[in-house]
Amino acid sequence: MSDAILRSPLHDQHVALGATLVPFAGWEMPVRYTSDIAEHTAVRTGAGLFDLSHMGEIAIRGEDAGAFLDFALVGRLSALALAGAKYTMLCTPDGGVIDDLIVYRRDHDHFVIVANASNKDVVVEELAARVEGFDATVEDESAQIALIAVQGPLAEGIVARMCTRGDDDIHAMKYYSTANVLLQGDIHAFVARTGYTGEDGFELFVGADEAAAVWALALAEGAADGIVPCGLSSRDTLRLEAGMPLYGQELTRETTPFDAGLGRIAVFGTAAKPRGDFVGREALLKAKVEGPDRVLVGLVGDGRRAARTGYAVLDEAGAAVGEVTSGAPSPTLGRPIAMAYVPASLAEPGTVVGIDVRGRREDMTVTALPFYSRAS
Repeated sequence: MSDAILRSPLHDQHVALGATLVPFAGWEMPVRYTSDIAEHTAVRTGAGLFDLSHMGEIAIRGEDAGAFLDFALVGRLSALALAGAKYTMLCTPDGGVIDDLIVYRRDHDHFVIVANASNKDVVVEELAARVEGFDATVEDESAQIALIAVQGPLAEGIVARMCTRGDDDIHAMKYYSTANVLLQGDIHAFVARTGYTGEDGFELFVGADEAAAVWALALAEGAADGIVPCGLSSRDTLRLEAGMPLYGQELTRETTPFDAGLGRIAVFGTAAKPRGDFVGREALLKAKVEGPDRVLVGLVGDGRRAARTGYAVLDEAGAAVGEVTSGAPSPTLGRPIAMAYVPASLAEPGTVVGIDVRGRREDMTVTALPFYSRAS
């Protein structure tokens, strides 16, 4: 694997828009264009445009594609409907999380996995190691694909206007479903109604050589709705408000899905619908039965000082009993928020814990996740 920094096929567009570019997971990506708060607010109230081309796209093909994914991942992917999508995880044999993934079913023998940029190579290697004995192939198609997201309450209308064929499909799509559409300029796109912001939104998979045209089209069709290019910083505060975990922070090889409150994605089967073996099954079944020693919770503060990743969580006596995994001031709520792992005894909503903010205790209150839901 090369140590050279990678650039998105939209790099020139980011430069032209004056984006602040930073290294991220081996890529040079826009952290912001203007203001973190302005970009965050645009997604909550209108529409934001994101370049997600650093994410990995891995194709699984073959007659045993579904059976292979049932074995390799913690979910029952063979049951996924055509044009459907599912959130799942790739775990170690001892139940630790290698990566959290979204899997899309394009045909009975064709699935696409989207992996986090920092884990893409590891995911490809791990899947390749697990495919032996199955009539299936694992192919990294990341370099050929650009991923562009339109997120926010006005996203549906913008993406529909981008289409010359398939706009009715955009309007009809349910959350976590997909469609093949034709965009203006005769550009074929695979579109998913998925996202990482807590808002309605769409992710468009297009050829890397067509990314610039699709980016320009989204800006043009979204201009009347005030669409705003958004960087990694606003994406992080949006996902934090929505209580969505980030790999490397809420999820690691030292955490199981049950630690993170996501045990529901591990499917063990029933007498009526038995499921075969999968990697991590025994360890995860044990974790389910025994329950986690620590629990991922939301924290809300009343002060101005935000808890940040790595800050210690303190009990009433001032002893460190947990750790903040993500934290920031919430632009939507106007208060500091955080996610943290704490002992189960401190996980009840309403419990007050302390945070060591650069040597000074700041009290925060445990709250159920998510902090923000568009349904509320």
